[in-house]
Amino acid sequence: MAGRRGKKEAKPKGVHRVVRIRKDGAEFVYWYAWRGRGAPRLEGEPGTPEFYASLAKALKRGPAAGTFGDLLRRYEEAPEFTGLRERTRQDYAQRLGAIETAFGDLPIAALNDPRVREEFLEWRDGIAGRSARQADYAWTVLARVLAWGRHRGLIRFNHAEKGGKLYHADRSDMIWTEDQIRVFLDAAPAPLALAMIVAKETGQRQGDLLALPWSAYDGDAVSIRQSKGGQRVAVPATRELKAALDSAPKTSTIILTSSTGRPWNAHAFQEAWRKASRKVGIADLHFHDLRGTAVTRLAEHGCTVPEICAITGHSLRDAGAIVDRYLARSPALAKAAILKLERGRDGTKV
Repeated sequence: MAGRRGKKEAKPKGVHRVVRIRKDGAEFVYWYAWRGRGAPRLEGEPGTPEFYASLAKALKRGPAAGTFGDLLRRYEEAPEFTGLRERTRQDYAQRLGAIETAFGDLPIAALNDPRVREEFLEWRDGIAGRSARQADYAWTVLARVLAWGRHRGLIRFNHAEKGGKLYHADRSDMIWTEDQIRVFLDAAPAPLALAMIVAKETGQRQGDLLALPWSAYDGDAVSIRQSKGGQRVAVPATRELKAALDSAPKTSTIILTSSTGRPWNAHAFQEAWRKASRKVGIADLHFHDLRGTAVTRLAEHGCTVPEICAITGHSLRDAGAIVDRYLARSPALAKAAILKLERGRDGTKV
């Protein structure tokens, strides 16, 4: 049961408190037996008999001590998990739930037995039957939990190390053409049209763009501290980007907002983007392909790899990775290369 926020409640040790905001703006508090996925929601308010009765019942059916489930719960309470970004914690929590369902009752001692690796791999193979990408993600979370347990001295081995990748994808040639961009901009709602312009003109990742505050734009450039790697980049605003930002409504401290004027939830943004793309017949391109599109456009207009790195935030040592991953083999680049070759043969300046 949830209650409206009032005076500060006495929080029993270990109990997790979550605040939710309803559509009407009212704030409600929910109490859970412990932090993390799978924790049962408690009844009543702290200090009431109803609350403590539901807490006692929940603790009786919590993960047993000395099991993998207990290790998972301890990991969810550790800084290595709580210090993750909110979206990452949510994604991890889903995988942790799947791990507990499959192996929660496994004794801790069994995690040190090399034969458990085969069980882990069979579990991953089962997920791969539905999605190789999700199987890799689940394996990554499993390996991270076991690495944490080994580092803490709770287990002796990490039998999920070096599992290899099942999902391989090269989207380097998946770029938005100018016609596709124009079709999308003409049909999409204003908030998504602005997101399209900001993405293709800056070449930044979705997560960083959705969190981008107006304070990052000074009228001439957009400054971004990238969440992946912590790299700081300052992207000069193109004429199109400047025009879009200068005319955009400032309904929030965040630049990209939904039609209600509130910052986007990542899932809601992705769903809105998919619907808008399908509406205009663009089903094989994603929002994150705009990052590769930006890199390709810069290269087409003669930018060097170091110049591209200055925009994307990659390090120079990763320049080769940029070319391999993002630089689509576009007709424009091929024509530019042949033109340089012919000019060289003619003795004219390239």
